[in-house]
Amino acid sequence: MSDAAYNLKTDRTILNFGPQHPATHGTLRLVLELDGEVVVSAEPHIGYLHSGFEKLGEYKTYNQWVTLSDRMNYLSPLCNNIGFAQAVEKLIGMEIPERAKYVRVILAEMSRIADHMVWLGTHALDIGAFTAFLYGFQARELLYVIFEHTTGARLTTSYTRVGGLFRDVPHDFKEMTYNFLNYFPGVLKELHGLLTRNRIWVDRTRNIGYLSREDAIELGVTGPTLRGSGVEYDVRRNFPYLIYDRLDFDVPVCDDGDVYSRYLVRMEEVAQSMKIIKQCIDDLPDGPVSFFDQKFALPEKEKVYDTIEGLIHHFKNIMPGHGFEVPKADIYDATEAPNGELGFYLVGDGSHKAYRLRVRPPSFVNFSCFPHISKGAMVSDVVAILGSLNVIAGELDR
Repeated sequence: MSDAAYNLKTDRTILNFGPQHPATHGTLRLVLELDGEVVVSAEPHIGYLHSGFEKLGEYKTYNQWVTLSDRMNYLSPLCNNIGFAQAVEKLIGMEIPERAKYVRVILAEMSRIADHMVWLGTHALDIGAFTAFLYGFQARELLYVIFEHTTGARLTTSYTRVGGLFRDVPHDFKEMTYNFLNYFPGVLKELHGLLTRNRIWVDRTRNIGYLSREDAIELGVTGPTLRGSGVEYDVRRNFPYLIYDRLDFDVPVCDDGDVYSRYLVRMEEVAQSMKIIKQCIDDLPDGPVSFFDQKFALPEKEKVYDTIEGLIHHFKNIMPGHGFEVPKADIYDATEAPNGELGFYLVGDGSHKAYRLRVRPPSFVNFSCFPHISKGAMVSDVVAILGSLNVIAGELDR
């Protein structure tokens, strides 16, 4: 912040945007320095929603921490679950069953659609377009019905386990998925009709919050923010995991680097997610959804009730002070979350808990570019620029 904050004889104004502001969608704070209505500088302040997730990872067993991963990006908790479980599996050297891989991909892409629909609805609402909010949330509600039917919860699902999934999908999972795939293209068409060529929407988003290709790379942003600046980087394509290397999908890129560009990228991403889901649900294999070794994965309830071995494995996995042990090693593993690269750095010390757990959240890195892309913008554009980054406070602060 410049000396204007302390000089009472300046023509510049210091404005607090947040932490209690409806357009921040969480406890975010920006201190803006304005020359009239032009942003001279912006200073992001974080930490209002700090929950200590990373430190708690040193006191919780690996499967216990799954419940905390839900609370980071709470718009797509399944993506957090999957990313964390995959990092632990990589540290152990574990290969999960094929059916578990397919189900994880399906649910991750459904979560991407749900996340983008909430983003679009609230982003449009902040700018002044109310109808898109209703379409987006109606589509998300249908996905939440599937999530609840599959995992038992709508929001904080805690569905993955190290080695697979909490349980198999219900018998009508395919039918519900196909019903959504038949319904959603109509929603996407309506949203494009409402916004993509809407003169007001275009005027509020074109040439606003410009981020060049070079600056995007320099600042380390990922996800739609990076691809909206013309960089074709997607963890699913560049460092394939699960079954993404077998799937046919495109990585949407737009070269303009503005708010409108990031909107177009996300809109095409949900179309590609539908394409991925369709391929997976068509080819969904039979089989188990958990790793065969019961030292890592919970045994079936019948074995717990009827065999002493099953009861012992259940006890060892569940009770405090127990759990499976991981090697003395460290690992970094990343997935493509809705906002970008979600990475986990884990250090194992041979015990049942992590010696160190560090999260690389896309919201934190993407938020750091805000001072750069907001400089010279009008104060009325701050909401549009911030919305285009889709910063989630729970993931930002952890």
